[in-house]
Amino acid sequence: MLSKLGRWGLLPDAAQPAKCYDIRGERYTAVFGSGGTNDVQLIHHPRAASEAAPAAPSHVYGGLDLPSTPEELRDHANYLSVFPRTPSGAQIGALGPAASSHDRNGRALGAVQWLGDEHIQRDYELLAQELQVDDPNLAARTRFVDPLIAFQLSWGAESDALRALQRIVYDRNGNDVADFLFLPVNNASATDPKRRGTHWSLLLVDRRTRGEPVAYHYDSAEGHNNGPAEQLAERLGVTLQRAGMAPQQNRYDCGVFVVDGTRELVRRLAQGERPQHEPLHLDNLVTNRQALRDRLRG
Repeated sequence: MLSKLGRWGLLPDAAQPAKCYDIRGERYTAVFGSGGTNDVQLIHHPRAASEAAPAAPSHVYGGLDLPSTPEELRDHANYLSVFPRTPSGAQIGALGPAASSHDRNGRALGAVQWLGDEHIQRDYELLAQELQVDDPNLAARTRFVDPLIAFQLSWGAESDALRALQRIVYDRNGNDVADFLFLPVNNASATDPKRRGTHWSLLLVDRRTRGEPVAYHYDSAEGHNNGPAEQLAERLGVTLQRAGMAPQQNRYDCGVFVVDGTRELVRRLAQGERPQHEPLHLDNLVTNRQALRDRLRG
């Protein structure tokens, strides 16, 4: 596989040290290993069952017109898309030694380490499993979006973003049942390698009214991620509203606010609370980094 990617010019390089692909419907990331440029690792990111890509009926969601027939989709066996993955350590402040992580499965998190894609995705997987047991109905209508896919929706070519959105909103039977989408927002750039990402925030998309979806933006450094949130909301064709979020008190916990904020919103949704004329504010959110570390290790 690596030799084929090399022939296609799709291996990591100095300008793009991590490259991500869909191969036969499965997600992979190619990154440099500890041996430098001559050591490349291809990491598989298994999909949750709810992310299976069905042959979905035609549906227009905001600004993205979803494919209606298999003929409109590129063959999965030959499909390969490339998007830069946001770096491990997307937090406020310059990247430093604490941001580095050699554990790409997201199971290890240091006391002051900045969260990367893998940590958020791992906790989202755990939350999806918990919700499936505690509230199967809400689980069927809720999607916890991989940070890579959220980045793809914001920056990818329209055809690739359409495919990514299709995988999110349709179930195995081709029914659009996704009422709530949780999307991590990062301020990395797909076009400027110097903008590797310095901050995480959270977007909750309420799709209960399919023709008028609303996105609520939760940012623990108020205003810092307004631009990326607006770009993602515009790409999805949703109305964007600011929601209250407790402020972070250090330079490394914005990712913790994303995962703990997601868990608090899910708890409130499970109790029957819904954003109506007002968002579900998180002004009083108290995060627990140690609890997150314990969950990831478990």
